[in-house]
Amino acid sequence: MRITRLRTWQVPPRWLFLKIETDAGCYGWGEPVIEGRAATVEAAVHELSDCLIGQDPHRIEHLWNRMYRGGFYRGGPILMSAIAGIDQALWDLKGRDLGVPVHQLLGGAVRDRMRMYAWTGGDRPSDVGAGARALVAQGFTAFKMNGTAELAIVDSHREVDEAVARLAEAREAVGPDVGIAIDFHGRVHRPMAKALLRELEPSTNVRRGAGGPRAPACLKEIAGGLGYPLATGERLYTRFQFRDLLADGMTDIVQPDLSHCGGISEGLKIATLASAHDVALAPHCPLGPLTLAASLQLDAVCHNAFIQEQSMGIHYNRDNDVLDYLVDKTALAIEEGFCAIPQGPGLGVEIDEAFVEERAKVGHRWRNPLWTHEDGSVAEW
Repeated sequence: MRITRLRTWQVPPRWLFLKIETDAGCYGWGEPVIEGRAATVEAAVHELSDCLIGQDPHRIEHLWNRMYRGGFYRGGPILMSAIAGIDQALWDLKGRDLGVPVHQLLGGAVRDRMRMYAWTGGDRPSDVGAGARALVAQGFTAFKMNGTAELAIVDSHREVDEAVARLAEAREAVGPDVGIAIDFHGRVHRPMAKALLRELEPSTNVRRGAGGPRAPACLKEIAGGLGYPLATGERLYTRFQFRDLLADGMTDIVQPDLSHCGGISEGLKIATLASAHDVALAPHCPLGPLTLAASLQLDAVCHNAFIQEQSMGIHYNRDNDVLDYLVDKTALAIEEGFCAIPQGPGLGVEIDEAFVEERAKVGHRWRNPLWTHEDGSVAEW
């Protein structure tokens, strides 16, 4: 069996789908994308096809190294996201060819279902109490919310007070037993984080994202001594970055994104590194059905995985949602806050290719918001 073609589609709301085809009729699907840079990742996928056409798709680790080590320049969000989607598709193809789910190829499942969480509140969080109550009514036992809107590098204590009040509103709405994760989205710089992290402590369960991609340099200083777990990692792309993060003891929960960090192959290595440091795994996943299915296959085999993000109903999904692209929408159904590990071959989901073709005619040009401070300087989104 040899790889013959890689096909891609940009589909609403902001996703890129990939299908790898072979001369034996076997195929696999993946989701290589960076939010807001779908066309750039798509170009990288087709550049990487030179490493793949004519190759045996079952040699996944070998092909991963051809893509990663075959180029002089390595890593970064674009190249690793392209590799990630290709890797997902190769695992999907292999599982389909052998008639087993990917988790069976990775050693077998350690759990039957995965605890899930959802988003509330939007980019500039508002009415979080009502949103939180609605999620709990759906059966979720945990949710995530943005902690702040934009913050200046040094801002007023009023902004801290508003963030604390917002979290308190959410906590009052759902009671003491529901998990609340606060996402700072890179908006909170070091000077403000030192105050904000401590004032949020009475109401939060997990805090994530202060300092954005700069975070590892200052996490230990700003978060030392906190009484709740710290999560980070969605903007890290290789096991080597996670190795350094874990070696310094700067996080309690790692959040690799399987559409950004090199796919299932690299995600498993990152999860194993985390396990060796007694650190939990919670894959980042604000994307589509293939990223979610890949994440669940990884969750299935990782004992340190404890909760899974998903984007059903998230404020970005305005034109289409996660389940729209599936032939069998029950494959990723969430019931009482849990999703059963998909048991179908490969990633465990079947993509409706005709619907993908139809929606690709619409496509998308999604871009993240561009915010500014009062003085006109660029604000972190």
